[in-house]
Amino acid sequence: MRTYIGGHQAVSVNDFIELALGTPPELWLGVEGETSEERAARLDAARDILADNPELPDDVARVAAEVIEAHAPELFNVFPLVRPAGRRRPSRKGAAA
Repeated sequence: MRTYIGGHQAVSVNDFIELALGTPPELWLGVEGETSEERAARLDAARDILADNPELPDDVARVAAEVIEAHAPELFNVFPLVRPAGRRRPSRKGAAA
């Protein structure tokens, strides 16, 4: 099965991320072994993109939150905590002032 987003085929996780953000993740995260000149150029491009699209950080946070919410158990091995029945925390109403 093929997946297309806005006319672009997404074949990998990075493709989905790039299509969701409108930029490749490497622009923000960097790549291993980049030179100082490459890093400076990458950060310069990132600043230009943020200047043109100031709502991008909010969009990124929203996408990240949606992914975490939808996939938290398998991504982070997280399970909800359940309190045993009959054992409740003591009330603060009776605490001495």
